[in-house]
Amino acid sequence: MKMPQFNFLTLIKRFVFPYKWYVVLNILCNILSTVFSLFSFALIIPILEILFKTTNVSYTYMPFEWSMDVIKNNAYWWVSNYIETNGALNTLFLLGAFLVILTFFKTGIAYLASYFIIPLRTGLVRDIRNQLYDKVVDLNLGFFGKQRKGDIMARMLGDVNEVEVSIMSSIELLSKNPIMIIVYLGVLLLLSWKLTLFVLCVLPFAGLLMGKVGRSLKKTSKDAQSQSGQLLSQIEETLGGLRIIKAFNAEKAVTRNFRHLNDTLRRTVMKVNRRYTLAHPMSEFLGTATIAIVLIFGGMLILNDAGSLSAAEFIYYLVIFYSIINPFKELSKASYSIQKGMASLERIDMILDAVNPLKEVSNPVKIKPFSSKIEYKNVWFKYGEDWVLKDVSLTVGKGQIVALVGQSGSGKSTMVDLLPRFYDVQKGEITIDGVNVKDMALYDLRSYMGNVNQEAILFNDTVFNNITFGVENATLEQVIEAAKVANAHEFIMAMEDGYQTNIGDRGSRLSGGQRQRISIARAILKNPSILILDEATSALDTESEKLVQEALERLMKTRTSIVIAHRLSTIKNADVICVMKDGEIIERGGHEELLAKNGAYSKLYTMQSF
Repeated sequence: MKMPQFNFLTLIKRFVFPYKWYVVLNILCNILSTVFSLFSFALIIPILEILFKTTNVSYTYMPFEWSMDVIKNNAYWWVSNYIETNGALNTLFLLGAFLVILTFFKTGIAYLASYFIIPLRTGLVRDIRNQLYDKVVDLNLGFFGKQRKGDIMARMLGDVNEVEVSIMSSIELLSKNPIMIIVYLGVLLLLSWKLTLFVLCVLPFAGLLMGKVGRSLKKTSKDAQSQSGQLLSQIEETLGGLRIIKAFNAEKAVTRNFRHLNDTLRRTVMKVNRRYTLAHPMSEFLGTATIAIVLIFGGMLILNDAGSLSAAEFIYYLVIFYSIINPFKELSKASYSIQKGMASLERIDMILDAVNPLKEVSNPVKIKPFSSKIEYKNVWFKYGEDWVLKDVSLTVGKGQIVALVGQSGSGKSTMVDLLPRFYDVQKGEITIDGVNVKDMALYDLRSYMGNVNQEAILFNDTVFNNITFGVENATLEQVIEAAKVANAHEFIMAMEDGYQTNIGDRGSRLSGGQRQRISIARAILKNPSILILDEATSALDTESEKLVQEALERLMKTRTSIVIAHRLSTIKNADVICVMKDGEIIERGGHEELLAKNGAYSKLYTMQSF
């Protein structure tokens, strides 16, 4: 596992560079704000001395030098001279006006510092989301077979938001507070090095105590994000399976499971929030305790005449020291936020660092129009330990219809998934016109093919956009022609907005047959050379099957087709029928030829006919 510091530095290196000028402007504004803050605090000393008349020392002007003593002497000389000329009350008014003006500049520049950091914060989150989405789209299907969809969604939404709330806010704190701490410490050392060294001996103990709580926060936060992913998975599965839940009277069971997950998440989040909210009171208490210690020690130095501080300068020292406490507290809160955000960042990196086993060659073969044949040559494949395909060989000539039949789990769907390289074969090879599919660019390879699956995969969009999905610059006339070939034009025109009608989530506003015909229209519009049909009619009623089958026959007329068939009546006209069992082709031939063999195909056909 990567160390949190490495992850945080990697995040900075990976995302901050495009926003470097915003960081520079932010740092400059923070420096100016800190300087104005020091000058505004410095006005407290002459104001106090005028009010309480604590000094009768006379000052004379000294030639300017970059010396603290010279600057201090000349400032006091100017105040003393102004008092003699204009009176103490007018001087007090003038110093008060200066204090307001300096504070205005300090707060205005502090606002600019925050203004410049906002594009960085929002840009970082946007870039992480973009990279996550790009990675999810790029990864092969095997990765998602091992992950819960809800957990992946939680990483893309909840964990990224956690990064936004915690780490991104911490970047702002880390770009501001170290500057204030360094400048303030420098001034404190100039005022009294003895008192400041004493303070620096006390502060590390407070830091160690707060760091211990921060480390325990990271593990608990990671558990909370993981449990949030489980809860989101449960919600996603419930929404997708409501029909089955109600049909099997399983409402109480799923509700019980959800409440158990929800209660577990609540307990974990309570631990996180209790530890997180401990940061402020703990730092407040430790800060106050430290100020009390400084007050006692500094008072001893003044009362025993062991220090060079006057009473007014000691108050100035305390004001600056109190001002340095807040950046220290913010730094401690930032460390909590970083620990909390690192848990989310590790979960995000699980996706970003995932390796896609589908490698593209550096110099892919330039494809030509499909002209000859597809060949499976001694193909072996497995998802886990057991082989799903065992030494399978198959040739599909151009213009042929090849059907794959057999029991569930015999390897039919795996055969067609290997052709567009949703997965890669472990042994053997697949070639198109003699070229290994691994030597082609994935985009070029998949441009050969069109898919119509058992479950029509549609999107929550208009009919037009679903049919043109993946096809750029398609005209309405082309879409209408594709819909007519797919037997879909009539029902589309009967909808309230025709081709601009939204079909709902996964096409929920359409019947099964209508969804399938939209899916066929999409494949027709793409006009692929190779067509893959995965049990495209198995889930339909007789009337819908007839309409879909007619559309499929039109679609297959001039194309090379690989058909996975559940209903054998739909593949009587196939050029080659392959019967699969336990990952092997045990029979192959035409419909009549296989019936005459009286083997596995004949038995399947007889059972369906009966």
